[in-house]
Amino acid sequence: MALSRGGMVAALPLLPRRSAATRAAAGAQPPGSVVRVPWALRLRLQRGAQRRRRGQGEAAAARPGKLLLRSRRPELSQPRWQTVGRWEQPQLVSAGWKHRKACGDYFQLEPSQEAAPALQAPPPDAGQDPTFAEMGLQPALLAGLEGLSIGRPTAVQRLAIPALRRGRSALCAAETGSGKTLAYLLPLLDGLLSRPEGPAAGPAAGPASPRGLVVLPSRELAAQVGAVAAALCRPAGLQVRGLTGGGAAGGLRRQLRAPPPGAAVLLGTPGALREALRRRFLALGRLRWMVLDEADALMDDSFAEPLEEILAHAPLAAGAAGPAGPREARTQVVVVGATFPAGLSQTLGKFTDVSRFVTLTTQSLHRLPPHIQQKFVRLKGRDKLPELLQLLKERPASGRAVLVFCNSASTVNWLGYILDDHKIKHLRLQGQMSAAARAGIFASFQKGDVSVLVCTDLASRGLDTSSVQLVVNYDFPDTLQDYLHRVGRVGRVGSKARGAVVSFVTHRWDVDLVRKIETAARKRTGLPGMDSSISKPPLKGG
Repeated sequence: MALSRGGMVAALPLLPRRSAATRAAAGAQPPGSVVRVPWALRLRLQRGAQRRRRGQGEAAAARPGKLLLRSRRPELSQPRWQTVGRWEQPQLVSAGWKHRKACGDYFQLEPSQEAAPALQAPPPDAGQDPTFAEMGLQPALLAGLEGLSIGRPTAVQRLAIPALRRGRSALCAAETGSGKTLAYLLPLLDGLLSRPEGPAAGPAAGPASPRGLVVLPSRELAAQVGAVAAALCRPAGLQVRGLTGGGAAGGLRRQLRAPPPGAAVLLGTPGALREALRRRFLALGRLRWMVLDEADALMDDSFAEPLEEILAHAPLAAGAAGPAGPREARTQVVVVGATFPAGLSQTLGKFTDVSRFVTLTTQSLHRLPPHIQQKFVRLKGRDKLPELLQLLKERPASGRAVLVFCNSASTVNWLGYILDDHKIKHLRLQGQMSAAARAGIFASFQKGDVSVLVCTDLASRGLDTSSVQLVVNYDFPDTLQDYLHRVGRVGRVGSKARGAVVSFVTHRWDVDLVRKIETAARKRTGLPGMDSSISKPPLKGG
């Protein structure tokens, strides 16, 4: 179609050409005549042509600058300055990844800032950047922080410490690697120090009666948090004990044993705590606070029954009404995590009034970490192993720590045998290992004895991996929550380098998740389908 440069009409040849009889019957004009195109239609055609030309030359004509998303196909890269509207559907690199011809394609999210969001100071006009001392914490805890070489509080610590010191039960939700452990330990330990109690009544051989309890989903995480709690409690003279399963009854009693006045703080896994309660090695009558750390993992089917039994033993229910109204529950409950399952409120609601919980969330919750490079590679299943071997062999001679995530214990074991054949030194960690086999594996990895750990999502929850600089999702995670936990193993508070994540995308259902991640990255929004798990009633802030 040829548009005339001037005037209100365009000369258009009449195609296809019809016979003379047909033209006569239709009253048509003879060949060579023109049709009149309305001015409004002509303007729309011109604008459409301009938009097409802009789209075709967008990559070449784009304003120079750093990229937010880098694609193998430059025309699909997105510069950092470009904004995608909330209701706009961006053109995705992963749009055609379900087709077999997409194998070999990739894109990566580039870091848009240097430091983790948790380390960023609040705006100057906010006037809320207190030190730990200015928060009113006990001197003994300040001494413990100094021993841990911890300086200023992170964003979640500035948010949670004042709220928890007021004694409210809370749901504390913050991104991975943001310092949640200290966010709950400091105010709760401060409460124990400011309201000391005498030793528990009864014989010394009676059950352990801690005043603080932290429930965690794995023995590795219990050991890690226990070490932090012990360092904070040491200057104050409070005793800390850890309780994990995998042993006989004598082992449980031995773990709980502590000189008078006994352990003030106990950390344990659900199975071991339930066993100790059943054997009456443990009593929760003196409990002042309870923490459910990594709540989404604790709500797994394998932990549901032990967790409910523990909650039933704790003095969580509010007392009878008095002259001033209903009495508050004696035990302060704090639920902590980066993601939360849908059934959390129903489980807690069986034992305590969840409408009294205050909700504490950071601004970066459920968002992709903006300081970490994240690469997504579309591969055939048979190409994953060569790609992984190349990544591991290309590491610097100094050897940066690497986490390789698999979705099953069998894949961890199989991949371990392959790495053995290629003389790549590594460790394996998965939930089907015996307690004896798991003992010390993660501690050895943290010390740097071995720099490659092949693991399941057991290692994606809460564990301090500040030495890790590369995460490889050999198997793409099953959920967006799992992706956030895995990517949070790098670029943590205390990490020396930001690190990077490489994800192998193999299956069609993997592509569905990648499209959601790419859309959230281009729009700079949180990942979909997560807010409801912490904002739906009956968990109401107040």
